[in-house]
Amino acid sequence: IISAIAGGVTDLSFHAVGYTWQILNCFLTASYSLTLRHVMDSAKESTRSGNLNELSMVLLNNVLSLPLGVILVLGFNEVEYLLETPLLRMPTFWLVITASGVLGLAISFTSMWFLRQTSATTYSLVGSLNKIPLSIAGILLFKVRTSMENSISIMFGLLAGVFFARAKLRENSQS
Repeated sequence: IISAIAGGVTDLSFHAVGYTWQILNCFLTASYSLTLRHVMDSAKESTRSGNLNELSMVLLNNVLSLPLGVILVLGFNEVEYLLETPLLRMPTFWLVITASGVLGLAISFTSMWFLRQTSATTYSLVGSLNKIPLSIAGILLFKVRTSMENSISIMFGLLAGVFFARAKLRENSQS
């Protein structure tokens, strides 16, 4: 929380719509993680084998997203555009879209595996902590000048990750 506040202080401007979207994103991501974990736990009563493996969860997760995709495509009248776009005739497009699909499948599979091995809280925290190395990489690769406040927010995020990892190690060694 301290890291987020320190990072927010450096924002160039405050816009309620942007912060509303961010709060909604946090709420929906947490809801998704908790719901997914609940589904994994309740699969014991719903299946003959007593559990769903990662592949079944990936399939279920992706199939459940299809109706929303169809609604959006139809709602924004994208069917005509999809049928007429010249991109569909380019081999490079198909190569990139296939690679994107394979990588998405790999991310989905590893997310399901990680969620099965840990708790929804750990899953969410690791998901937020992975932004710290990305921030540092972005600063270094794009030669972005940073303020002291920005550096402090990144440092607090890194410290939070270290403290969390130590607490989890201590918890695991006691059990």
